[in-house]
Amino acid sequence: MSKESIYDFRATDIHGQEHSLDEFRGKVLLIVNTASKCGFTPQFEGLQSLYTDLKDKGLEVLGFPCNQFRNQDPADDKAISEFCSLNYGVDFPMFSKVEVNGPNAHPLFQYLKHNATGLLGSEAIKWNFTKFLVNRDGEVVDRYPPTTKPSAIRADIEKLL
Repeated sequence: MSKESIYDFRATDIHGQEHSLDEFRGKVLLIVNTASKCGFTPQFEGLQSLYTDLKDKGLEVLGFPCNQFRNQDPADDKAISEFCSLNYGVDFPMFSKVEVNGPNAHPLFQYLKHNATGLLGSEAIKWNFTKFLVNRDGEVVDRYPPTTKPSAIRADIEKLL
């Protein structure tokens, strides 16, 4: 894996606009693969709460819908965006649906997985709502499993802010 920085990646938002992650330079990032029909979907509420409480201090939550785990996000980007907004009041940046594992995994997730491995050094993402914490310098500092509620990450985020 090359020595890229998180800021070298680009991603298309849920409305079809391409962005450079360089737009988030100097911010603390919580990057999450999400799904609308998952047992962990209520975590959108916790993610939104973190974003609302801490965005003025420099937190950005970046959501990336993914349909690789039991077809739990089959809708198109427009429907996903409406679901997140209507059901959870999500106003943090949401991106277009991506793959996080396999040969078509988005390069950002390849980078995140390589820089913050999971249990027993595994790079594979096991399920929806795996979370990656990135410091203000763009370094991946931690990875949290889907079972970790957003509120449980708050202290780690606040240390970086």
